[in-house]
Amino acid sequence: MRHKLTGRQFGRASGPRKAMFRIMVTDLLRHGAIKTTIAKAKEIGPIAEKMVTLGKKGTLHDRRQAAAFITDKSVLKSVFDDIAPRYKERAGGYTRITRLGVRAGDAAEMALIELVD
Repeated sequence: MRHKLTGRQFGRASGPRKAMFRIMVTDLLRHGAIKTTIAKAKEIGPIAEKMVTLGKKGTLHDRRQAAAFITDKSVLKSVFDDIAPRYKERAGGYTRITRLGVRAGDAAEMALIELVD
């Protein structure tokens, strides 16, 4: 039974799954939008929003917490210097998921996850 277990498994062990989330969130913050499956978009959305929230707070502790998750130092710098100040007045909801239809190869439902302007 799966009582009180949350999150999707994606057929991966916890290490590769967390690594996938780190890479996807870093790419989302780098490019502003990425195309992925709906399930993966729903999983990385709250993580990306947490990184923007850490950037908004901006303390040294928050920077170190974000650095432990974001894989690229230039993206980390842009989160604190460029992305977070854009959302200074916004209380949350920094990402948007838009459904795109199905992928031709395996009919997986695709989505575009992007940072809201």
